[in-house]
Amino acid sequence: MLDIAGKHVLVTGGAGFIGSHLCDLLLARGAGKVVVLDNFFLGKPENLELASKDQRLIVYRDDARHYGVVRSVVEKEKIEVVYNLATIALNYSFFNPFDAYMVNVQIANVLLELIKSGAYQTLIHISSSEAYGTAQYSPMDENHPMNPTTPYAAGKAAADLLVHSFYHTEGIDCSIIRPFNNYGPRQNSQGALAAIIPLTAQRILNGECPVIEGDGEQTRDFIFVQDTVRAMLLAYENEACRGKIINLGSGVDISINRLIHQICDYYSYKGEIERRPERKSDVKNLCASAKLAQEILGFYPEYDFETGLRLTLDWYSGTLRS
Repeated sequence: MLDIAGKHVLVTGGAGFIGSHLCDLLLARGAGKVVVLDNFFLGKPENLELASKDQRLIVYRDDARHYGVVRSVVEKEKIEVVYNLATIALNYSFFNPFDAYMVNVQIANVLLELIKSGAYQTLIHISSSEAYGTAQYSPMDENHPMNPTTPYAAGKAAADLLVHSFYHTEGIDCSIIRPFNNYGPRQNSQGALAAIIPLTAQRILNGECPVIEGDGEQTRDFIFVQDTVRAMLLAYENEACRGKIINLGSGVDISINRLIHQICDYYSYKGEIERRPERKSDVKNLCASAKLAQEILGFYPEYDFETGLRLTLDWYSGTLRS
């Protein structure tokens, strides 16, 4: 087992929803330095409010797609471990499909060229269950075929293949972690790229109707962000996962209808729910087999969905009202 304590760690996308929680955990576990590289497209300075109280946090506002930028940061800060979380939200596929695809591939390419040259030691690459597309069988293990149905998902799948190929051809020290549907405090609630839980909370608090797209029977496997980042840390510490793709999920599929009604119950909302047409290319069903994460990482989620959702909505209720 390796130990993150004392290590110099770079988190691309570290000001984002998941990345900022990872920074908090890395600092709490004694990382020698935590360096954030984020262009703040979706990342927010307030996400790093807790971490920024620690002098071991260093933030660069720049773009991880640029080789020269990343190389200079890695060299200056003497980076040993990179967590790659930089991406653009799935919904961006419908505004700018080319960039939604390319951002994932370009960042992976930069990080792979750097690790190949010996600029740093270990890459923990964060994928997405969207790379699988709709479940052909359930629960979905790591051997499930990849069938991405959006440019974002295609970019995630392509980046994963690129990382995997470098492991085989170059012998790099890497792991691919594939979380299913993350939720929790700090997830984006603003604009067209907002996630469904904070967006629904915001609508209810603003006196608007919640919205369900399609019939609402599409399902997702929700995993609380604190569980996700804990598993990411385990992925560095446990060398047995090198060269492998590992799913992170709860193994429980929850329909969008159930999710929206649980949010309504939390707020005692009794009004109408607006029905809209099905979103183009929407994945129908996602449910993870987390057997490999259990066997290799010893990972089991600590938060069930009801607990995690309550903690999430408690946070948004205070944040959105303020």
